[in-house]
Amino acid sequence: MQAPLLSPVRRMANIRIKSQWFRDGAAKTPQQNASAMAFITWRVAQNMLKQMRSARFDIEVGPQYFDFTREVLIFLTQVLDRMAHARMEDAERGEFMTALVQRVAQILQDNEDGLMGEPAAGQVSHYEQFIDLFNELSEHYADFGFDAKGPDFAFVRYLGHRIEALMPQKDQRWVVDQIMASEVPDALDMIQRGMDGVLSTEPRPARASRTANTGD
Repeated sequence: MQAPLLSPVRRMANIRIKSQWFRDGAAKTPQQNASAMAFITWRVAQNMLKQMRSARFDIEVGPQYFDFTREVLIFLTQVLDRMAHARMEDAERGEFMTALVQRVAQILQDNEDGLMGEPAAGQVSHYEQFIDLFNELSEHYADFGFDAKGPDFAFVRYLGHRIEALMPQKDQRWVVDQIMASEVPDALDMIQRGMDGVLSTEPRPARASRTANTGD
């Protein structure tokens, strides 16, 4: 009897997330916090893409590569919005999220323009494509739950099904399970650690000074 096929689910290799971003313990502006989180979010999305390709899912460099990245970035920014809701006042959260989405869109545009070239004159920029899709999907993600444990099943499954639509037919059987069981849990852990580090008000420990070994 033929052995059942197995899903390619595996654990994501964690990337290093800085535990503290700022040298002193003074409160930082929402814009400063958003800039740091945008960098982390980009790295986590790129790591997820790398791990998916390592698991032999076909994500070709080109439009599919950036469609995948765009979906993951939007999912992660939606998660960060829920985290910010629990940790910030409404006005601060609004400033943080506006700056975060704009900075993520800029990072994506810089990379997409660099690899794919800028859209032709009169076409929507890669920056605007991200903002438009973020606004559209925000209404969808708003219907899903989020608590102290993170996004609910439907929240994560929605990302899985959107990624499924981007994949070749041979990968569609496994991709939702891969996203839900492996990629998202590890990505959320990294995002949470990043948010904790960025919002930390504890000063960074001073580096030990190097002293010459005089033999005294």
